Amino acid sequence: MLELADLSATLRMIGEENLDVRTVTIGVNLNGCASEDPDRLCAAVRDRIRTAAGRLVETADTVSARYGVQIVNKRLAISPASVLLERHAGRIDTAVALAKALDRAVEDVGIDLVGGYSALVHKGMTPGERTLIDALPEALSETRHVCASINIGSTKAGINVGAAALVAEKCLLLARATKDRNGFGAAKLVVFANQPEDNPFMAGAELGAGEPGVVINVGVSGPGVVKRALDRLLARRPGATLDEIAEEVKHTSYRVTRVGELVGHEVARALGVPFGVVDLALAPTSKVGDSVGEIYQAMGIGRLGAPGTTAAVMMLNDAVKKGGSFASSSVGGLSGAFIPVMEDHAMSEAVTQGSLTLEKLEAMTSVCSVGLDMILVPGDIEAPDIAGLYLDEAAIGVANRKTTGVRVIPVPGAKPGAFVDFGGLFGYGTVVSPVCTGGSGDFVRHGGHIPAPIHSLSN
Repeated sequence: MLELADLSATLRMIGEENLDVRTVTIGVNLNGCASEDPDRLCAAVRDRIRTAAGRLVETADTVSARYGVQIVNKRLAISPASVLLERHAGRIDTAVALAKALDRAVEDVGIDLVGGYSALVHKGMTPGERTLIDALPEALSETRHVCASINIGSTKAGINVGAAALVAEKCLLLARATKDRNGFGAAKLVVFANQPEDNPFMAGAELGAGEPGVVINVGVSGPGVVKRALDRLLARRPGATLDEIAEEVKHTSYRVTRVGELVGHEVARALGVPFGVVDLALAPTSKVGDSVGEIYQAMGIGRLGAPGTTAAVMMLNDAVKKGGSFASSSVGGLSGAFIPVMEDHAMSEAVTQGSLTLEKLEAMTSVCSVGLDMILVPGDIEAPDIAGLYLDEAAIGVANRKTTGVRVIPVPGAKPGAFVDFGGLFGYGTVVSPVCTGGSGDFVRHGGHIPAPIHSLSN
């Protein structure tokens, strides 16, 4: 049981620094909806979501008003949709109908996004998983709220190269299918290694194996709060050392996590479902003052991408995790520092200025919370190059026992340097290209698996 007295100091921070809960995500297992009849399958999915998630928005709004904490997004994560397609192998029409049923269901209950149109193919691919992947271009281009994730690697299993190549082809087709929106459909597709089962953030949210039938997970983001805490520290002590800066981040993360846990427990209690995890992810928006890049600048990185940037990322990520872990025994998801370029105005500007390259971003992903996220690439990029980005990030995750992901958006007709604005949550940015392209095709076409590293034998 959480004591409100323990949280009073943190709650005061809300009014002073505009701390918010970025998302309350309800996880719902849909496996019981499986049916050989497509119409029955889609009807069962809609009924299940209405029943399990129908009160989420109302309840979250009530808790938000009670504590004065803004809850920005209310979202749904489902069990991997590919399971529902095992009896519909090769039926792209059924997979698309399922995506549309999910889209209508979340509209019915007022939820903004649904994640879990997903397949876990790190060791192999079932007929249902292949069907879901083949349906991605049509399913995601014809829905507004549905997000997809594909897990192609794990430390225990290695990396499925064939799956990476296939998903890369679908990513290009998806971008072309949404050409009128600058390839926006690809912004709803993320490719993972070591995908977590309890991530509340989109586009990679899903309800993984071992999770309850219904559960509440909370994502708390506070880059602006952390930035202002560092500004105050450095105003008091301009000569503060990096370990003192890390300590300030840790204490701030502790307080932010406590807010998230309070909100999550209250929403779960009101709905009569278990509370899962609080994900303390410094997930930025494109607004000035809500940027992870600004934190690095406050730490002394004058130009994002300069030597030392990767070390700053590691330091911030570690301090965030330590603070969150001390605040709660239920920290999970992707807790740490995100670097989604389009959603972070400071990083987007650094890419535009040329100081932050795709290759430097890849180096930063070795120590950040996720990976290459929300990055615009030229529309004429070839599928093997996208697959190579997937494989490189998966290699970082598999070798380092961490989650990594890739969300790249091929912009049809765009060349490097072009500016694209998706608006709202998804932000804006400049199209960038890998320095070296066109050299990975033969490697990718070998297919098969990259074996698991030797340290996977840890039992």
